[in-house]
Amino acid sequence: MTKVVALGSAALALAGGAVLAAVGTASAAPHPGPGDHHQRCHEVRGQWERTWHPAYRDRHGRVHPGYWARTWVPAHEVCNR
Repeated sequence: MTKVVALGSAALALAGGAVLAAVGTASAAPHPGPGDHHQRCHEVRGQWERTWHPAYRDRHGRVHPGYWARTWVPAHEVCNR
């Protein structure tokens, strides 16, 4: 009989710990800070940008010079505080 009571109390302790763990994770969610309402966000249109690819040496020892390439940067949101 004492083994059944001991197992029952262990199961109850595990269940109670799970409930406390769930409450702890809910309170750990990020909350907005005092300065977040001053954030100014705007959308930047997609555009082409020039990107420099530096010179490199391949596995055969041949040197390839650096070059400029055009890279498309899609539209995205920029937020300034």
